[in-house]
Amino acid sequence: MSNQSLPVIDFHIHHVPARFEPTTTCNFPPGQRERWAGVNRKLADEALLLRDIDEGDLALRVVNTPAALIADATGNVDRELIVEINDVLAEVIGRHPRRLVGLATIDAYDGDRAAREVERAVRHLGFRGIFVDSARGKTLIDAPQARPALRAAAELGVPVFVHPVNPEPLTTQLAPYGRLCTLLARGTVNSAALVALLETGVFTELPKLRVVVTMLAFGGLALAGGFSDHSRLPGGGLETLRRHVFIDTMGFAPALIRASVDLLGAENVIAGSDWPIVNDGPIQPILTRALASAGLSEAESRAVAAGNSARLLGIAAWTQAVVR
Repeated sequence: MSNQSLPVIDFHIHHVPARFEPTTTCNFPPGQRERWAGVNRKLADEALLLRDIDEGDLALRVVNTPAALIADATGNVDRELIVEINDVLAEVIGRHPRRLVGLATIDAYDGDRAAREVERAVRHLGFRGIFVDSARGKTLIDAPQARPALRAAAELGVPVFVHPVNPEPLTTQLAPYGRLCTLLARGTVNSAALVALLETGVFTELPKLRVVVTMLAFGGLALAGGFSDHSRLPGGGLETLRRHVFIDTMGFAPALIRASVDLLGAENVIAGSDWPIVNDGPIQPILTRALASAGLSEAESRAVAAGNSARLLGIAAWTQAVVR
């Protein structure tokens, strides 16, 4: 399969419009602050956001604005700022409707107010999904106060991207060991969020809920798959995950892509790069090689690269006119 024959929808894209001031150089570990100063410039660059699409590397980008990147020192973002983030990102997407699709930023831990913002963002601003943090302090996404937002997304039929955060005290404990251990901390909380949704029965309570996790959560997926016979859920945990969970390709490791396909099925794995934070460069050739090395068929590769995201976001028919 040639690179040019594999259209890609990248589900894991971050953009912080220039109107907002990132706080990453203050809130992230000292060893990462210089790197984040450069990342912040890329996050705010709207032309850069579009470049890889205009150059033919990508067909479409699914964009989010992580509240964690503009949060205060305690990790909080004002409710009014959440609303403003969604208004501004909707404007960005409105300027480029054939190149960008948006996920609304939602403070999932804000109870009924969060649910109302989900409704507004989807029904009135045109967002195709929502973006939430895996945890808030000691609270994971299965918490009762997060249920209204999850229920609203399920009822509206839009996916929930459950994104990693920097959990404490684990992040501080692992920070001296470098960036890899920071990713380990983030992966731990993303895995914990996934397992919490599974084991507390949230998927049973919300049968239409569909969530996306990053490849950093593979540890949680592997545990759920390996111990699925012991799950309290009907049919076991793995069967439940296949009905509700998608995982992205962040990192593009063929072994992890292969294992994710084996656990969830090729229809539940979606292209996602974590641009411009983890992956910064042409995605299509890297993804094409990774999928081939993972042993995926042409049909499976096309599904992972674009088809699964299009179906998840409810844009399959529209995408056929956009994807070259």
